[in-house]
Amino acid sequence: MSITIVYTIVSLGALGLLAAIILYFVAQKFKVIEDPRIDETEGMLPGANCGGCGFPGCRGFAEALVKADNISKLNCPVSDAAGMVAIANYLGHEAVKATPKVAVVRCNGTCENRQKTNNYDGATLCTIESALYAGDTGCSYGCLGHGECVDACAFDAMYMDADTGLPVIIEDKCVACGACVAACPKDIIELRNAGPKSRRIFVSCINEDKGGVARKACKVACIGCGKCVKVCPFEAITLVNNLAYIDYNKCKLCRKCVLECPTAAIHELNFPPKKAPAPKPEVVAENKGTDEKKA
Repeated sequence: MSITIVYTIVSLGALGLLAAIILYFVAQKFKVIEDPRIDETEGMLPGANCGGCGFPGCRGFAEALVKADNISKLNCPVSDAAGMVAIANYLGHEAVKATPKVAVVRCNGTCENRQKTNNYDGATLCTIESALYAGDTGCSYGCLGHGECVDACAFDAMYMDADTGLPVIIEDKCVACGACVAACPKDIIELRNAGPKSRRIFVSCINEDKGGVARKACKVACIGCGKCVKVCPFEAITLVNNLAYIDYNKCKLCRKCVLECPTAAIHELNFPPKKAPAPKPEVVAENKGTDEKKA
């Protein structure tokens, strides 16, 4: 073996050793020691990675929980109350019970209520159709019916109704992750408080056109008449841009607005059927006996 080859091997070995030493010290200087509680917290989460918590997956949410001084505003919609309590106890925080929420579809523009004015023959995606034009009905605010919200749901909590052309929420499966809300380009899906006994009242319309225009486009559109605002004893309803909105934090579910709405745009869910009014007793004339005696 020539001296040149030996010199080359020794030089390369020395350079490699020097590089390894440098890399070692650099790694030691910049290494990040991760809190072991992150792994434990992530293991206590359901692992859905749905993003409903507002963070990129369960790992990101676990990091946020461990680093937070107060976790009262952090919540995993997929975990049940017991799961979040267990995480809070593990991290040494006071457990805060989150108000259960559920998705609602704020559009009742069914095939019967909202007639088509033209035929769309483009790509069957809500985002694409929404970007191209207002839609194939007179209402430019309503559901386009292609089901991107259903595709976005990772929990099989939605389906498209073939008869109405609208998405339907399966309440028992909905975890309020918000994926369907983000997927809808028309913003017709909203997360609302599940309510006591799953009872909810909301305006199933987002049409901001004036009353006559909105009603012409859809039989059950909100026409902005304001009758619901006047009848609400709890100031839970506001009227902005010709559209009524019910604040679920103020609503006491009295149902007065439901009866007052002239277009049936206000929906009530999971309430018992209204009791029929009791029949009025027959009125018997006081002088009936006297008249019979005279006869």
